[in-house]
Amino acid sequence: MIFLGEGQSRQRKNPESGGQLVIYLSQDRDIHDDLFGSLAQPAQTIAIGDAAIAVGKYFLGFPYASNTLETKGRETLVINLREFDCFTFVENVVALMCLLKKNRTGFNDYTRVLRYIRYRQGILKGYSSRLHYFSDWLRDNTEKGVLQDITRRAGGIRFRKRLTYMTAHKGCYSALNREKVYREMATIEKRLSRRLMCCAPKDKSAKFEESIKSGDVIAMTTDIEGLDVVHVGLALWLGKKLHLLHASEAQKKVVISCESLNEYLAGRKTMTGIMIARLRPVGRNDGNRTSA
Repeated sequence: MIFLGEGQSRQRKNPESGGQLVIYLSQDRDIHDDLFGSLAQPAQTIAIGDAAIAVGKYFLGFPYASNTLETKGRETLVINLREFDCFTFVENVVALMCLLKKNRTGFNDYTRVLRYIRYRQGILKGYSSRLHYFSDWLRDNTEKGVLQDITRRAGGIRFRKRLTYMTAHKGCYSALNREKVYREMATIEKRLSRRLMCCAPKDKSAKFEESIKSGDVIAMTTDIEGLDVVHVGLALWLGKKLHLLHASEAQKKVVISCESLNEYLAGRKTMTGIMIARLRPVGRNDGNRTSA
């Protein structure tokens, strides 16, 4: 994970967060301000899914970067609008879209909403409070009113899977070198492994595509041992074909897939199907009701 080192980043204590640090660069604030300056007015008059696509398209061409949320020492809210992996791209689009639809343009509003979406119950309380597994992120944000999981309605099949990827690959996560954090993550993985998840199988794509709208969050489930989801992006209809707006590791930037979603899934053996989530009309999904 990339650490924004001393002298590079700005670290601010946010009084709304009990004095918690927020790490960001001046460029992040500039991007935030430019996005709101260009999209705030149009977003008020379009559907919620279209607003998400407008935000996502703003970032077309922005570079791909993995592991951008890691910090040395204690867990800290990291703001990075300059580069994304697939998960942070979707997460930031959701947060920014919520603010656009509420016409809240302040940078402090953005940090509050991002924290609310990124952490379990909206509360930043150490590394294990971050929603690392997508299925956990989806369930938590469904409970918070940010998203609606429509996978079952679209023809999805329920299943359980033993989630162990992080603790089984602890060398990839420096925070897990601390025994306390490792134990916390192992406990979380056990709890997640008992939950039912839902996946729309990729061999039934024609059936579930009928239920998908532009702006829906699409997560690719996987047969990789211990892992729930291997990639995530936004659904985008182009004519009669469904595509993916996403941060592509292969292309090293935010792109619209040349392949249709069906072709994308068919060409990747480890992908087994998709989870589908729909952004909910803006309501209580701004973090005001948490004590983050």
